[in-house]
Amino acid sequence: MATTDVSGLTQLGQETRLPASPDEAVLESVPNSRSDTLYLVRFTCPEFTALCPMTGQPDFAHFVIDYAPDKALVESKSLKLFLGSFRNHGAFHEDCTILIAKRIEEAIQPQWLRIGGYWFPRGGIPIDVFYQSGPPPEGLWLPDQGVPPYRGRA
Repeated sequence: MATTDVSGLTQLGQETRLPASPDEAVLESVPNSRSDTLYLVRFTCPEFTALCPMTGQPDFAHFVIDYAPDKALVESKSLKLFLGSFRNHGAFHEDCTILIAKRIEEAIQPQWLRIGGYWFPRGGIPIDVFYQSGPPPEGLWLPDQGVPPYRGRA
């Protein structure tokens, strides 16, 4: 059975505070003990919040992050803290979505990554932001992200 070395982690198993900003957040990784296998990892964050940079009002999103790992995996507690650090961060929807994708790429250098940012309406218009690092690897099972288009209140 493969084991994973977690000795360098600073947040997992420790009492940690929510970082004040995405710049202060530390996105950690762990070695991928199954790097010889092509597979997909999915993180879903249905209650993401950030602030509108113009009004300071809260913006809400549902994120679906899919990646095919290479040598490293995203450590989930650090991802939760990183995503939570946007709570008091002012940025447009597009900037938040792409910043998350780029930080994940920087932290783990996945074979492939895509992120769907499904933002709830402000001013009557929902904004969905999508990023993909390139074509998915051949043979990767890629399920639908499962988030329907916004249809308003029924």
